[in-house]
Amino acid sequence: MAHVDTDTAHTAPATVGAKENRVIWLLLAAAFVAILNETTMGVAIPHLIGDLGITAVDAQWLTTAFMLTMAVVIPTTGFLLNRFSTRAMFATAMGLFSAGTFVALVAPGYEVLLVARVIQASGTAIMMPLLMTTLMTVVPAHLRGRMMGRVSIVMSLAPAIGPTMAGVILDTLSWRWIFAIVLPIALIALVVGVRWIPNIGERTHAPLDVVSVILSAFGFGGLVFGLSQIGGAGHGGATAAGATTTLVVSLAVGVVALALFIWRQISLQKVDDALLDLRIFRSRNFSLSVAHFAVMSLAFFGTITALPLYLQGTLGLSATESGLVVLPGAVAMGLLGPVIGRIYDRWGTTVLLVPGTIVVLAILWSFTLLTETTPVWLLVVTQTVLSVGLAMSFTPLFTASLGSLQPKYYSYGSATVSTVQQVAGAAGIALLITVMSSVSAGATAPGASAAASGAAGARAAFLLAAIIATPLLVSAVLIRKPADSIGEGARAAH
Repeated sequence: MAHVDTDTAHTAPATVGAKENRVIWLLLAAAFVAILNETTMGVAIPHLIGDLGITAVDAQWLTTAFMLTMAVVIPTTGFLLNRFSTRAMFATAMGLFSAGTFVALVAPGYEVLLVARVIQASGTAIMMPLLMTTLMTVVPAHLRGRMMGRVSIVMSLAPAIGPTMAGVILDTLSWRWIFAIVLPIALIALVVGVRWIPNIGERTHAPLDVVSVILSAFGFGGLVFGLSQIGGAGHGGATAAGATTTLVVSLAVGVVALALFIWRQISLQKVDDALLDLRIFRSRNFSLSVAHFAVMSLAFFGTITALPLYLQGTLGLSATESGLVVLPGAVAMGLLGPVIGRIYDRWGTTVLLVPGTIVVLAILWSFTLLTETTPVWLLVVTQTVLSVGLAMSFTPLFTASLGSLQPKYYSYGSATVSTVQQVAGAAGIALLITVMSSVSAGATAPGASAAASGAAGARAAFLLAAIIATPLLVSAVLIRKPADSIGEGARAAH
């Protein structure tokens, strides 16, 4: 049974002091760099194929392995953040990320680079749950919205800037500079963090359940890997048959292992020994927020991946130009995060989440009208408006979900939110890209131009995203600011 060190418990003060602010900004910077790095490899794949003499499938594993590692490690972070000190977890996260970045920088070949990406991902997986758990612990409830607004900067700005940054670097320098630029920033964050980060929250001495770790790895890893195979299964030929088999087997293993993982956590949480305590889902507000966030993440990651493909394949823009199209939206999300957080603190979720959801849906439905002659300026405007709608949604969802839990469950809630983002993001990318490529290939057969076929594929992909996201109008009305949930945070997990 888990043992708690009550002398290390920490209660959030009435305000955020200079020391706490400094820690939050350091964690934000570290998380930004880690997530920024996550999204750079996709653009670099053509360069890596030529420089390393590898196949496209090999190169894609540099992204797939990263996602798989994240999916395997993140579910364990709830346990790790409760078991080990804040400073130790930060040092581990940034140490792994820095080591992986260095190995990638000097990698002599593909195999070493692949190992480097796995090491990087192990550190990145710890960073976001650590950031959110720390923030929820040191920031009082009435200020959490504006602080979570800063988190939304990281969650939205970094994935959007990553491909743009990589495109600019690759147009002028080699792919190694992607890691060369990130490494010194990571090392500075590591050194400063080890000196500044205090130990906060409760520590437990719960034993690590190895069976849960294995089931979690096969469950979440199987789902993410299976989703990554959807694209290959959508094409004809013997290769597609093999990808289809892999897809079915991976998803089946993932579903079965995940079911067993859930069953085991329900058993272990009775004695407080669960790897991921699922009593967090007894909070209706948390469950609704996480479900809403999952669908938003699916639409967001699918869109920011499909839109550049449409811009390059149909409208003929370069990788750098397509990155610049989505950049204003990313900047808008970043700038609006703290402002939206202040609105949340003052007015709650409904005033943000309902209009934000309507805006996201309106833009997704408008994307179903894309053609091969859609003006680029119009796409810049619509993508920016979409980003504003997402910004109005993400901050309330982060704050309302975790704020619905008791402090001792913050780490499990943070791990769950991060896991949902990873799995939903993988699903969104796989589904939209598969639909986009399949419809484009089908439209080419009757003799349509490549641009017209690409536009047809884009319309189909965004139609799917719009249909999936439409039910969010219901949950947007139901989700409440925790203070308005009539003590639900006190009831969660009892």
